[in-house]
Amino acid sequence: MPGWCVNHFGEDVAKDYDKGVKDMPVVPVVQFLRDLAGDGPALELGIGTGRIAVPLSQAGVAVHGIDLSPEMLARLHAKPGAERIGVTVGDFATAKAPGRFQLAYLVFNTISNLTTQDAQVACFANVAEHLVPGGFFVIEVGVPQLQRIPPGETARPFNISPTHLGFDEYDIANQGMISHHYHLADGAVQRRFSMPFRYVWPAELDLMARMAGMALHERFEDWDRSPFTSDSHKHISVWRKQ
Repeated sequence: MPGWCVNHFGEDVAKDYDKGVKDMPVVPVVQFLRDLAGDGPALELGIGTGRIAVPLSQAGVAVHGIDLSPEMLARLHAKPGAERIGVTVGDFATAKAPGRFQLAYLVFNTISNLTTQDAQVACFANVAEHLVPGGFFVIEVGVPQLQRIPPGETARPFNISPTHLGFDEYDIANQGMISHHYHLADGAVQRRFSMPFRYVWPAELDLMARMAGMALHERFEDWDRSPFTSDSHKHISVWRKQ
């Protein structure tokens, strides 16, 4: 369906993905998710290379993942311990995984890879079908920083370095955003790619959860459970199935 999950994580992205996220936190994410999973299994939507799923599995949580990208999944399957993780290949907005789960989660803005509101709503409904009563759904996603875009402009840089230029291009009327990446060497562009997103507001996510039979349980600024405020650039939200 148009606007539903499309594989933008082909070989060109997958080959360098783990290197690009190597400085992102893992331990506090695993601790947070393990606390919610308890003795129950967990479902990761957009499992990718297993950056979180593998250590979460090693921490004693049974993990199953859904992902559309064979290239990303090839990196997952090459990692030690990946044999303990089940995988369903498909669009996480609609794909069905075997069993029921105590926890489902989406990290690192993955909900925004679904580029229409309908697809995001479908994702919440799909998660609710997979959760046991009382189960938790966790999303990590950025808060749109529209106030930082100068009047009359549509783009904002998020990284400028000798080896990388990244900027976001906004379509405010449609809550759309395209992240552009230019990788540089010796002053010349060696590789470039763009990734489309649909940014989504916290209150909008809460409504999607309510439509799927879930209610907001807690919301934090980060995995360390720091308070979510008007100045927060992202949030970790937890909903519970009724």
